Amino acid sequence: MPFTIESIREHFPVLHQEVHGKPLIYLDNAATTQKPKQVLEALNSYYANDNANIHRGAHALADRATRKYENTRTMVGDFINAKEEAEIIFTKGTTESINLVASTFGRKFIQKGDEVIISTMEHHSNIVPWQMLCEANGAVLRVIPISESGEIIFDEFEKLLSPRTKLVSIVHASNSLGTINPVKAIINRAHAVGAKVLLDGAQSTSHLEIDVQDLDCDFLAFSAHKLYGPTGLGVLYGKREILEQMPPYQGGGEMIKEVTFAKTTYNEIPFKFEAGTPNIADVIAFGEALNFISGLTKPLIKAHEDSLLAYAVELTSKIKGFIPIGTAKEKVSVLSFNINGMHPFDVGVMLDAKGIAVRTGHHCTQPLMQRFGIEGTVRASFAVYNTKSEVEKFAESVERIAKIKNK
Repeated sequence: MPFTIESIREHFPVLHQEVHGKPLIYLDNAATTQKPKQVLEALNSYYANDNANIHRGAHALADRATRKYENTRTMVGDFINAKEEAEIIFTKGTTESINLVASTFGRKFIQKGDEVIISTMEHHSNIVPWQMLCEANGAVLRVIPISESGEIIFDEFEKLLSPRTKLVSIVHASNSLGTINPVKAIINRAHAVGAKVLLDGAQSTSHLEIDVQDLDCDFLAFSAHKLYGPTGLGVLYGKREILEQMPPYQGGGEMIKEVTFAKTTYNEIPFKFEAGTPNIADVIAFGEALNFISGLTKPLIKAHEDSLLAYAVELTSKIKGFIPIGTAKEKVSVLSFNINGMHPFDVGVMLDAKGIAVRTGHHCTQPLMQRFGIEGTVRASFAVYNTKSEVEKFAESVERIAKIKNK
């Protein structure tokens, strides 16, 4: 696929519209990315031509749907370099993937007095499940502090590690700050004390090359809708030897081998964790999203997004009253900020009036906001289809808004 912004943008129908009489500038990609035509067409094609339940049907439609569904599983395995496709479990999102691990691995392997380590910058989805587990099991939740720039204080992380540490669950790239965490070093240190590691890859998978074998993570959770795919679909990667030891997450069809009233025997992985009729259409369409990404290549996508972030930082640094939140050296394309004297929501509304879509609030990271002593931020996040011209219009709009309070 040739990389010109014009050719990329042609794949995304939603971008070609006006909002409040202004051309849409969509800078809310950390919340969800827009969907290319091939994803939309795959959804329609499944329902128009192949709609059938999968795996157990003997007819042609079921066979076609099954092959397309399982082909996406293979593609996902290749996308993150899993050893085998059986290590890929489909869920409804990153949140369910993390809850699955908390409810199964946690139930079996984390007991009273054991410890789970997370960081200050975690999304609520990587806080609450562990709080629930610790409350139920009598385990202890430990939290890695972060610096003023929004980076993990690695020495403090090392101090938290002990033989009691059973799991480290850490975000790969922060949704609020954009910080890229040193996850390979974290994994190495955690493994040295016998702990397992879960990576929240909701933000990193769309920006960074992910190789789970090289990282040696035990689990990786991410969502399709942040990878130009449909909503309502997520992935949990887990090492085979760990998944096989974990009890099922939910009971029902597909996750069983044999059911009697006396006893049920469970299916092999990944089906042991995929109870009920799956999200067939969205899984198939996600395959087209992965094709879109591979056609561009991750390094090319990242280079473009990094250039947009650098340009946005350069332009906004000159604005009086502009306060960046999160200035880590290594970041994905997220720019969080406040304007002196203004509430983030008010800034977001004013930008929306100019056709610029950003996210405002605490971004489901309230403890992180408390760490910085703020209610929330305005967050602009860039994707492969954004342009330098859009960054310029965004910066110009922010400057006009800032002048209201910072004359």
